[in-house]
Amino acid sequence: MTESNFKRFVEVGRVVLLKAGPSAGRIAVIAEIIDHNRALIDGPTTDVPRQSYPFKHLTLTPLALTKLPRAAGSGVVKKQLEKEAIVEKWSKSSWAQKRAAVEKRRSLNDFARFSVMLAKKQRRDIVRKAVKAKTA
Repeated sequence: MTESNFKRFVEVGRVVLLKAGPSAGRIAVIAEIIDHNRALIDGPTTDVPRQSYPFKHLTLTPLALTKLPRAAGSGVVKKQLEKEAIVEKWSKSSWAQKRAAVEKRRSLNDFARFSVMLAKKQRRDIVRKAVKAKTA
């Protein structure tokens, strides 16, 4: 049998990132697959209510819960999430850190953006001087 290029499959226990809706930007777990368009998701530790969600508004992550039974209740999902430390794994991932950085950058006011510009200019000047001293 040939090796598949795909690594993230729609499966019970797959951790997903919500792209749309009131819980957008949070992670949840697929508890049950309803049909080829929707899944029952649950995020008891991330304040995502148990609900039906279309796949087009979900992004599959590389994380998955192991041995999660089909149609598991919120209590079972919560225990598995805490046992496998999925939320901590997600927050340490580069994907989540990039999302947090982008969100922080978007929330800056005008003065904060100006301060970032000045800090970048100072860093650029220090690097330029160090490179010039190294080559001379």
